[in-house]
Amino acid sequence: NSFVPPTSSASLQFRNQLKKRTRQIYVTLNASKDDAQSLMDEVAKIRAEIAALEGKSVEEVQTEAEIKRVSERERETAQHQQEVIEREQRQKAKLNSTRVAGRLFPLPESVEDQVRQATSAAERAYSDGISRQIIRFALFPYEGGNIIEMSQWPGGAQQMYREAARPFTEDMLRRLRPKRQISMGNNELTRDDLPPKIITQDIWDFDGSALITAESSGGPSNDVQAMVLPNTDSKYTSDIQKADEAMGDRLFLLVNPFWRNLESWGINIMAPNAKKTAEKVIFNRSYEETYILNRLDARGERCAAVKAYPYDWQLYAYIEDEYFPNREVPIWLGSTLEEPKSGDFSRLLNLKPEFKLSKNMRMIQRMRGN
Repeated sequence: NSFVPPTSSASLQFRNQLKKRTRQIYVTLNASKDDAQSLMDEVAKIRAEIAALEGKSVEEVQTEAEIKRVSERERETAQHQQEVIEREQRQKAKLNSTRVAGRLFPLPESVEDQVRQATSAAERAYSDGISRQIIRFALFPYEGGNIIEMSQWPGGAQQMYREAARPFTEDMLRRLRPKRQISMGNNELTRDDLPPKIITQDIWDFDGSALITAESSGGPSNDVQAMVLPNTDSKYTSDIQKADEAMGDRLFLLVNPFWRNLESWGINIMAPNAKKTAEKVIFNRSYEETYILNRLDARGERCAAVKAYPYDWQLYAYIEDEYFPNREVPIWLGSTLEEPKSGDFSRLLNLKPEFKLSKNMRMIQRMRGN
């Protein structure tokens, strides 16, 4: 058996340098080839010095480093999977403890309805201890828009923010009160007596994003903040973390974020830790979706689904009014615990006699006077 000398302090120092330089290579992959090659040459030199100190070949040192790197990666993956499982279990437990199952919740039919429903849902959730929430409005022009029609935004996120997301959010924050009563001396003033001051600060104009604050007349302890149209850029993750820390147990909303889940971050060479940071800052903080209004088409029919805390998802489809064919009215299809997909709508539509015929066939039938 060959003698293997113990790992010396000098060897450990070289190994730490090797680990540091290897990380630098991954971070600088997007830099010039000369920079990357220089770091790789330095890593090779350090490995040779480690091999000499420990009486091993360079290949053995390289193999050990690769085994250790794979082991660390597997450990991080297992830890991540366990965190995801625990987070999902916490969310399901919270949902089951508060949800109102099977009860009908109406579909909003106007700007006023949607804002009012979102406000009430946020207040109910906050009273249950949920201070970090996500609101997903159906975005259509606040002035003169049609909640049934799917809006087009040729001006991109800037137009979406200017004509829909900002006015919807400001309207909601004007109405929203995290506490029903505010004590001022000997007088008890109700929520309607104290409109907050709304302050809007643009974050990035080209993204159409902003931080909107409702400063309560009852003092900063009742302030509410909402970040509008954040996306997966690291700038927003950092801003969310700062706002989260500053707000404490006060209500902080994310309004119509451009992500659906953690996988929306993908791989970003320019920001290799962006996904991990987002998981820590956003997803491990359990931001709960307390109000969502989705619109979609299924089986050629216009459909909508609304989720308002703590109710289940309510599914609707629009059908022509019997007396005013040019006007469509919503018909309740059913409810689901999870966010419904197009197939859920199709299945429920097939069970409704009103939708036995397709939209085109119903139109032909009306033209024939049947």
